[in-house]
Amino acid sequence: MLTNSLFADIGPSPSVAFEGCFPRLLQPATSPAGDRRSDFSNSPVRSIKSAPHSPSDRRVIHLAEHGVEIFPRDVVVRRAEISNGMTAEIVQVGTHDRFTSRFLAPVDLLVVYEQGTRRDGDTCVEGLSRSTLRDFAGKLTFVPAGHEYREWQDPRSPTHLMYVYFAPAQLQSPIEAGIPDAIPPMLFFEDATLLDTALKLKRSLESPTSDNQLYLEALGVVLAHELIRFNHRTPQSKPQLRGGLAAWQQRIVTAYIDAHLSETVSLATLAQLARLSPYYFCRAFKRTFGVPPHRYHTIRRIEQAKALLATRAHSVTDIGLTVGYSETSSFTTAFRKATGVTPSGYQRSLG
Repeated sequence: MLTNSLFADIGPSPSVAFEGCFPRLLQPATSPAGDRRSDFSNSPVRSIKSAPHSPSDRRVIHLAEHGVEIFPRDVVVRRAEISNGMTAEIVQVGTHDRFTSRFLAPVDLLVVYEQGTRRDGDTCVEGLSRSTLRDFAGKLTFVPAGHEYREWQDPRSPTHLMYVYFAPAQLQSPIEAGIPDAIPPMLFFEDATLLDTALKLKRSLESPTSDNQLYLEALGVVLAHELIRFNHRTPQSKPQLRGGLAAWQQRIVTAYIDAHLSETVSLATLAQLARLSPYYFCRAFKRTFGVPPHRYHTIRRIEQAKALLATRAHSVTDIGLTVGYSETSSFTTAFRKATGVTPSGYQRSLG
């Protein structure tokens, strides 16, 4: 239980009508037709500690009006002010507590997944392909202002995450040649420095002291800086095809593919991660790796399947499902095409 006076227990979250992105979830609608946000009028006020109103406080009040909507009502959520223009919510969900969440607001959102695995679920950020990633511990998601974020989870283990809200001005940076100003949507990405700063912030909020407000504000500034730095470190530019993808592009794209082996990965999503048009990305990718993106994805699936076959801990059918093949026959065909033998034959050859 979090007991810091900085925190306000916002209590039950309103139910949300999910349509389109997650058709399997049918929650009672609480919003008027056409209203994309749920009605907060019957839920406890989302309050935060703030000084008397002044022009500089308007950003805080604005942030306090917007947050991720969570259902069911007994999910534990605590909200705290970090600084003017930045607030945080810490969310804890038990192992068996299936929950859904939704966000659409004129503020930026960083989702910090400290720990969690799920048996089933979808995560969707407007502009990106949805993800059914099962183990998202240590992952980050960024949702720009005005973009919709939806998620539902059937947790396999307790879920601990933090939502950090930024007034848009907090993440603006001076325009530099070749460096994008706006941070694009990013789903389940990784950055060790950014994650470390975010977790320091979370720990400070969970174990407060009477005089740590300045430290919280400093961590908030650093977190915003790290987000901007991450964006600057991956500049949008047209590659010289002679060299293919830059090193940072190779890292982020291959990491994404490896994290989504069991899913269909669209060319548009990979191109967006690399900050390129699909046309230039496809050419640069093939120049770098010698195969087009979809072929690389298949190769990585087969390599993962080989590793699982070597353990002899799973059936061929289960391994096929794990690497993204819903039919054993499809998995066998793809494996034999890549290796010259069937999965069972490969396993027998290992002795």
